[in-house]
Amino acid sequence: MDLKKIGKFIAEVRKEKKITQEVLAEKLYVTDRAVSKWERGLSLPDAGKMLDLCNILGISVNELLIGERIDMKDMDKRTDELLIEMAKQEEAKNRKLLINMYVMTISAVLFYIGIVMLASYTLEEGPLLGTIICLSTILLVCVAFYGLKLEVDAGYYECHKCHHRFTPKSYFTAMFAPHINTTRFMKCPKCGKFSWSMKVMTKKD
Repeated sequence: MDLKKIGKFIAEVRKEKKITQEVLAEKLYVTDRAVSKWERGLSLPDAGKMLDLCNILGISVNELLIGERIDMKDMDKRTDELLIEMAKQEEAKNRKLLINMYVMTISAVLFYIGIVMLASYTLEEGPLLGTIICLSTILLVCVAFYGLKLEVDAGYYECHKCHHRFTPKSYFTAMFAPHINTTRFMKCPKCGKFSWSMKVMTKKD
């Protein structure tokens, strides 16, 4: 989605309706600064405000997200294009999360190994060495938990049995599931069977 194009479209339609930023903000229960950000292409309205915004401006959600008026003859085609674009953006965002997870986790493991080996070689056994190892271990565990969160948030898991794509009910479900890399042995909420569920980036193919 082109945020600049969407913002320009919001501003144009608002002016057509002879509505000021302040009035629009009051109708949506947001600040005029938020409306200004939308129109400058710095952000999108929250999902909860998007439908209200469309109703006030007399446009469809598809028109808002595309950033232009849509002829009814082209509605289905433009909707398909929008869905494809949103799927691409979702995939890109999820891949970025997964890459961040790998970089952060690998860096933390290397740091842990390095600090423990350095401390073991340079310090004698005692409280200081124990403290360094203990703190390093706590840091590694914290990073591992955050890495798990990034993994779960990055896309979906696909059931090997029925190919349903889902997200676990909680992070603990994923944490306690046996796994090989990002493939986890979990129960599918659709078919109810346990299988090795592979990580995928989008809800649909």
